[in-house]
Amino acid sequence: MFDIEEELKKLPAKPGVYIMHDANDAIIYVGKAISLKNRVRQYFQSSRSKGPKIEKMVTKIARFEYIVTDSELEALILECNLIKEHRPRYNTMLTDDKSYPFVKVTLGEDYPRVLFARQMKKDHSRYYGPYTSAGAVKDSIDLVNKLFHLRTCNRQLPRDIGKERPCLYHHIHQCDAPCQGYISKEAYGLQVKKAMDFLNGNFRDTIKELTGKMEQASEEMNFEEAIEYRDLIESVKRIGERQKITGSDGEDKDIIALAMDEEDAVAQVFFVRDGKLIGRDHFFLRAAAGDQRGQVLLSFIKQFYMGTPFIPRELVLQEAIEEPQLIEEWLTKKRGHRVYIRVPKIGTKEKLVELAAENARMVLSQDKERLKREEGRTIGAVKEIAETLGMERIDRIEAFDISNISGFESVGSMIVYEKGKPKRSDYRKFKIKWVKGANDYASLEEVLTRRFQRALEESEGFVCLPDLIMMDGGRGQVNVARKVLEELNLNIPVCGMVKDDNHRTRGLYYNNEELPIDRGSEEFKLITRIQDEAHRFAIEYHRLLRGKGQVHSVLDDIPGVGPARRKALMKAFQSLDSIRAAGIEELKKVPSMNERSAKQVYDFFHD
Repeated sequence: MFDIEEELKKLPAKPGVYIMHDANDAIIYVGKAISLKNRVRQYFQSSRSKGPKIEKMVTKIARFEYIVTDSELEALILECNLIKEHRPRYNTMLTDDKSYPFVKVTLGEDYPRVLFARQMKKDHSRYYGPYTSAGAVKDSIDLVNKLFHLRTCNRQLPRDIGKERPCLYHHIHQCDAPCQGYISKEAYGLQVKKAMDFLNGNFRDTIKELTGKMEQASEEMNFEEAIEYRDLIESVKRIGERQKITGSDGEDKDIIALAMDEEDAVAQVFFVRDGKLIGRDHFFLRAAAGDQRGQVLLSFIKQFYMGTPFIPRELVLQEAIEEPQLIEEWLTKKRGHRVYIRVPKIGTKEKLVELAAENARMVLSQDKERLKREEGRTIGAVKEIAETLGMERIDRIEAFDISNISGFESVGSMIVYEKGKPKRSDYRKFKIKWVKGANDYASLEEVLTRRFQRALEESEGFVCLPDLIMMDGGRGQVNVARKVLEELNLNIPVCGMVKDDNHRTRGLYYNNEELPIDRGSEEFKLITRIQDEAHRFAIEYHRLLRGKGQVHSVLDDIPGVGPARRKALMKAFQSLDSIRAAGIEELKKVPSMNERSAKQVYDFFHD
């Protein structure tokens, strides 16, 4: 039994991270402290005002643990990692998980390329960005390749020079074909340098060069070529217009402002690179009544910059945050160069902050209803399922399905929903190994056993356990899951998604009882989406393996039935059950079948 009063006495007066757990041992809050002893004690002092959210959180704490660190900076980094990993219920959470595109120049290659990238890596490449529009990045890359005739192929140069014919881009005069040795490495390098100058915002030289070529083509009466140059000039001008100048300092900075009401918050970020405003984006946060703007702003900064690969030189904020020196130190360490946090009161930066704040207010105002609808479809629907099943809380749902289409042996699928949304990175596929033939129950048992054995073995990708398992079916499927969990000493609730005679969801089978569901409810719609998604994912995997010839059919085991007869049987009867039910006379009517082969098929299923 965890005695909170006794454990409070043991807390060290050292920096670290504290982790609060509820009665189900779920992590509900993560925080950092200069002194764990002083900070954690404050939560349990009735005389101290904590705000409604923290007051409620404290009533849920069943136990806490802590990790001591050498410094407050280490505690900050650990806190950010733990919040990102566990997404605790009572932390102010960044609900968006966005990645931003970069333009990548592969300087590590002898003949560099200009590519689209989602991550900035240490790979000897030069990165430009991040940008907020993937479409704009792709347009820029296409334009750069057209302007400077750079290669887009994956050939290994100079190793592959002359091995294959030049591609279409060479024939339409958009690549100088280094793959054929038509341009030297030095000349190609000059073109790459021009491209990098262009990506740095130096459009003037490019426009001047294109204008000269356009005028020369016109003088030589080559009007089609002149039109091509004219169109390229217009494209360059459009790219230049996108990059609105916001200052002459040429610095990288992010302008950050918040808009809040009683329940929601929106952070608006303006991205300024090389003194140019290249884009903006907004992020929705889960806040609560009583949260202060500075607290929410600090939570956003820690979560956002923990996950983004690019740290600007300067953060320009709407208002002051707690511990700005500590955050500066952390960001400086991540960036490798000095980072500054500013809260401007006058001047251009203050005007940009107010513009970001106005945009945040507009997004919060305009999207509030949409956010509520989205929450109803996801988190609200999960809460309804929890109420129907009598469960206190559900975060992670796993659903399983088996596919054995057209007489092929089974494959299994596991899909995952977290907070009412599919988490596709956690989906898993299972090729049935232990079960021969079409036996759904046995196949389900194998899939579930393999999935949860791997969890107990702490196999990567399987460690996280669900709050609820949903089976595609009723009593039989639920009992299979219960049997597996009992054998592995796991206590996870299991329910079945029961269908009617028309194959439509009608209710949930839970604790030996079928629970009806309102067909118009968000709960019903979410269950249907989960059921359909599990079925889709299983069928998709089955088709993939069949296409690769990796799945074995029961019909392959029948003497005298080769690929042609198997295909003819499936075309005539559509399913394995129909073949099993057919008589010898019916089987003889199938093209390519004779009396002997028809008897072999019949005997195989009836012996």
